[in-house]
Order: sequence, then C-alpha cells, then structure tokens
Amino acid sequence: MEKVSIIIPFYNCPYVDQAIESALQQTYSNIEVILVNDGSTQFTDKVKKYLGKIKYIEKENGGTATALNLGIKNATGNYFSWLSSDDIYHPEKIAKQLRFMLEQQTNAVYSPVIFIDAQSKPTSRAIGVSYSNRALFLNHFLQGCFINGCSVLLNMDVFSKSGLFDETFRYAHDYDLWIRIAQHYDFQYLNEPLVFYRVHEEMGTRKHINAVNTEARMIQQKYYNVLLNMIRDERNKTGLGFDRRN
Repeated sequence: MEKVSIIIPFYNCPYVDQAIESALQQTYSNIEVILVNDGSTQFTDKVKKYLGKIKYIEKENGGTATALNLGIKNATGNYFSWLSSDDIYHPEKIAKQLRFMLEQQTNAVYSPVIFIDAQSKPTSRAIGVSYSNRALFLNHFLQGCFINGCSVLLNMDVFSKSGLFDETFRYAHDYDLWIRIAQHYDFQYLNEPLVFYRVHEEMGTRKHINAVNTEARMIQQKYYNVLLNMIRDERNKTGLGFDRRN
C-alpha cells in the first residue's frame, strides 16, 4: 500500500488545528502528516495535542516554499500532498486522487476546490479548470496559475526531474513548479472538489497581492519561450496547428 506524505506549512495560522484534523481523518490509512512550523509565534498551542500523531519540524521563518521543501526532504512517502494550514481536505481527498492516479498511470493530478469563509462555510461552487488537450493546458500557463496547490497529488519521483519549490519565490513558488513539472509530466484532472479553500482577510495572497502579481509576471517571462515551444510541439504532434490565442 503506497504511503502518502501530507505536508502542512504553518505560520501563525489560527486554523491550523482544522487542517491537521482533516489530514488525520483521511479515509486512506497509509499517510504521514508532516507539520513544518515556519517560525510561528502564534497559535502553536493548537498543535500540541497532535504531536504524538504527526511528524513535527520547527525552523526559522523563510516562507512557504522553504517549509514545503523541508517537509519533502523529511518525507518517507511515495506521494506528496500539500495542505495549507488554513485549508481543509475532504475526507476522501487522498483515497480518490491516488486511485485515479494509479488508474490513469499518471504522476500528477489536480482537482477543483470549494471556497469557504472564516467559519468554514462554503461560499462557492466547485472551482477548477480542465482542458480538452495538452496544448490548451500549457497555453493557460501563459496567463497565470490555475492549479490550486492544495488540490495537487504528486508522485515523489517528479522532484528528481523537476526539482523542488524555488525558494526565491515567496508567493508564486507553486506556479513556477507546476510549469517545470509540466515540461516532463502530464497533469491529469480529477473533476471532483476535494479541498476546501479558505478565503479570509489574513491570507497571504490577499495581504501580499502586489508581490504575488510581481512574481507571477517574472515567472511568465521566465517560461514564455519554453511554453510557446511546448505548445507548438504539441499542436504539431496532434495536427492542431499553432495559435497562441487558443
């Protein structure tokens, strides 16, 4: 039975206990939950009661990418799943995605999410983007990051080819990594919402929106020609021709 490592980066988040609970309550039994405390000074008391059930790592504050990378380096699972400390997993998140991955014989899968508020009440329908062909999938990376990081399940082997999260990107490290992974592997879409994504005033993507947008533009410029070439190759291979607008 394959082991899945669920890595939770934690920095001063009041919802961390809800995230841990949702990880521990997965119906898939062979998991390890790794909480990486990225220099938190608040809400660490919410973690104490779980210390016998999870792997707990403390480090100086360095950002989410550094916490994720440290978690990956200490993981013993065959698969990687990321859970933000303010989000919640559906109880069958791991079971359904892993079964889908094995059926599809793929190394990377993502799914839609449902937005929730500070009280954990749903505020949206399922939100996610799928594509009818790989060229369209790659093309959308020219516009932005459309894959929610917590909806992803990866075979640990992908990191040997694609590398870990780029720690120079404090906010858009996921966008950068998904593009690097897409150069070697196909992402498959499981059209079922398995993550509850919390939208609140203190979330990093709101507090640091200007920095997020700046990093996203840097990544778009970094991979622009790479993506264009990949899209062109894919369209030529499938006989679709090339049109960057579609």
